Amino acid sequence: METRFDRIYPLLGEDGVKKLQSSRVLLMGIGGVGAAAGEALVRGGIGSITAVDSDTVNITNINRQLIADGASLGKTKTAAALEKWRNIAPDCNINVINAFYSEENPIPLDEYDYILDCIDSVSSKLFLIESAHKAGVPLISCMGTGNKLDPTRLEVSDISKTSVCPLAKVIRVELRKRGIEHLKVVYSKEEPVIKSRVPASVSFVPPVAGFIMAGEVIKDIALGE
Repeated sequence: METRFDRIYPLLGEDGVKKLQSSRVLLMGIGGVGAAAGEALVRGGIGSITAVDSDTVNITNINRQLIADGASLGKTKTAAALEKWRNIAPDCNINVINAFYSEENPIPLDEYDYILDCIDSVSSKLFLIESAHKAGVPLISCMGTGNKLDPTRLEVSDISKTSVCPLAKVIRVELRKRGIEHLKVVYSKEEPVIKSRVPASVSFVPPVAGFIMAGEVIKDIALGE
């Protein structure tokens, strides 16, 4: 009998898939990056996912957020994600928290095996990274994907080796103040195509960043010691 893991076993092995099925992952943010990352995690065999976001789906999200379509408009992003992901993987334990994560509204992190930071707010992003560092939980963080048109310029790096990306520079400087020198990130070396107060975005850059993040998490869990 065929299963949804049949095409995964040859790449990650039975032990790797078992590791994925027993893992608990926290996804912070379900926007253009986070929605793609979450779907890739669900399809990729992660056993338990908790997704956190406070926004609702609006029409401007449809161009890039995989949970956004005509049927989900007006719903909370957590509700839209829960409905879609449960249809994809009924056996996955999917939990959602409809809340804005911040220092004033924290979430316990030590029960998770990996955290994906897809948060837009700089203060919340820094608090999450610092909290994960203190808790000893691996975290991968996405830097800026707005105002970009070339997904091939995205790459995985340590925050200390990043360049070009303005958000990465801010995060790098602030983390040094907190005594954190290293952090796995996904960032783009592409110069912004335009500069705008509200970042412009397309269908093929933020989701690619999300897929890259999910790939790193899946590989680290399945193939790590």
